Amino acid sequence: MSASPADTAPRVVLSACKRRAEAEKIGRALVAERLAACVNIVPAVRSIYQWKGSVHEGNEVLLVIKTTRGRFPALAARLAALHSYEVPEILALDADGGAESYLAWLAGSVTD
Repeated sequence: MSASPADTAPRVVLSACKRRAEAEKIGRALVAERLAACVNIVPAVRSIYQWKGSVHEGNEVLLVIKTTRGRFPALAARLAALHSYEVPEILALDADGGAESYLAWLAGSVTD
C-alpha cells in the first residue's frame, strides 16, 4: 500500500538539547530507524525561555530534523523517549514545498 500525498508531505521538526553528544545520539537514532531522512545539528544556540515560573538562559544544541507528516507521530514518540529534558522541545513545521528531487528522497528515506 502506497503512502498518501498527505503522509509524504515534508515536515521539519525542531528540538534543542543540552549537549552535543546527546544531539548526535538522537540524530543517529532517528536516521538509523528511518524516522528522519536527515538531522542537522547546529552546535551553538543561546536559548532564553520560561521554565517553572522564571526566565532562564543557557547554551543548547539545536536539531533540525527532516521527516514526513506520516512519520511524525513515531518520530515524536522516539525523540521524547531519547531526550533528557523533562519537557523536550518537539516543534513540527509543515514545509510548503521544495525541490522535487529532494522531497522524493526525503519521502523514500523515511519509509517503514
